[in-house]
Amino acid sequence: MADGDFLLRRPWVLVIVLTCVATSTAFMQTLVVPIQNHLPELLDAPRSATAWVLTIALLVAAVTTPISGRLGDILGMRRVMIALLAMMTLGSLIAALSGELTWLLVGRALQGVSMGATAVGISMMSLVDNRKIRIAGISIISSSMGFGGAIGLPLAAWIAEIGDWKLLFWATAVLGTINLIAVLFVVPSTDRLRQRFDWLEALMLSAGLGGILVAVSQGPVWGWSSLATLGLGGTGIVVLFVWGLHELGTRNPLIDLRIMSKFPLLMVSLGSIALGFAFFVQEVSFLQILELPVRTEAGLGLSILWASMALVPCSLAMMAVAPLAATMTDRFGARVTAVLGSVISMVGYLISVVWHAEVWQLIIASVFALAGVAIGYAAIPTLVMAEVPYSMTGSAIGVNALMRSVGTSSGATVTGMVLAVQLESSAGFAAPSPGGFVVTFWLGFVAAALAAVLFWISGRRRPGVLL
Repeated sequence: MADGDFLLRRPWVLVIVLTCVATSTAFMQTLVVPIQNHLPELLDAPRSATAWVLTIALLVAAVTTPISGRLGDILGMRRVMIALLAMMTLGSLIAALSGELTWLLVGRALQGVSMGATAVGISMMSLVDNRKIRIAGISIISSSMGFGGAIGLPLAAWIAEIGDWKLLFWATAVLGTINLIAVLFVVPSTDRLRQRFDWLEALMLSAGLGGILVAVSQGPVWGWSSLATLGLGGTGIVVLFVWGLHELGTRNPLIDLRIMSKFPLLMVSLGSIALGFAFFVQEVSFLQILELPVRTEAGLGLSILWASMALVPCSLAMMAVAPLAATMTDRFGARVTAVLGSVISMVGYLISVVWHAEVWQLIIASVFALAGVAIGYAAIPTLVMAEVPYSMTGSAIGVNALMRSVGTSSGATVTGMVLAVQLESSAGFAAPSPGGFVVTFWLGFVAAALAAVLFWISGRRRPGVLL
């Protein structure tokens, strides 16, 4: 077990372990994408039900990440991270051993809970005294949220290609165990706040967010005017409103809304939503255009494995730019770095608007688009932590992670809706039209541009402080 001086002696070892944890938990986002279309046959269940295998992990992650961050502030970050990784391992084992959809969903939900480990890890880097290492560590760990999800797609496709589909979950169980052991021996204990954790507040936040996110994600399936969509969404809004009133009236809130609603943090949160939106526009649209049959006007006819491999360069680019983002943040400030990342992502989408007829064109476009997202992701936590006291670092980073999740969920939903209404029939096969894909590329461009504007106006530079 590491002692408190470990941060001073070997902080880079801590960075490496926390980066591995963040990459592993982000892998949960795209773990089942390669087998999603085969799940109805594998589980003997309707497609509408098996769609939850992907959705439930993302929804649970969005709801529980702010709570995990606050628990880290109150109970100690190391203790919470160990619990989250234990849930990842347990969820993987349940999914691997499941024989029916219900238990698979339970396993995936537990995997979703583990995604809060990234926010806890970023918060832990605030304890490192060396400014350069602290900024570099935050940048690398934060970028791995995007890198882990992006590299997870080809890895999952390859694993599913060479063996039984449940090998995916056995692999993540092993990964979770390795990370758990590394955290036990490397990550030091942190101070605990003498505050009570209000489980009622956490339950209300979960119910409110869950209702809204389920309504948004299932709206295209149930119908936006259906009773289920309106009922869940409306109930979620009401519960969140009541929760917000309660938070404003308590001494030790789960999330300090007064601080989180300050103009700089509000703009950073909105910018995070926009950048997350841009991220998943690429994830959804590029993969589809690569996989569609060549007999369609837009498709390039790659298998899921080779389509995933075509996105490996952008995953590697996301990893490669993290140290560059750290250097830029240290020299020019986090605000300039976040803006530049958003602009680079805009360039990627502009390339895809003009050139998308060949695989190499989409590879180049995806490298620019996701490298920009990674640079932006790397700078965002520094912007957040500059505005909050240490006692609420975990919850603030958790809320920002929630904002990114809202962006990615919205990006996936809106992109899917656009492509669904832009269908054309070719040789008896209905598929999204080239024009539909161009519309999604423009959406990605606009989202990245909006993120750049929001990050830029998030606050003026303070004397002696690089934001």
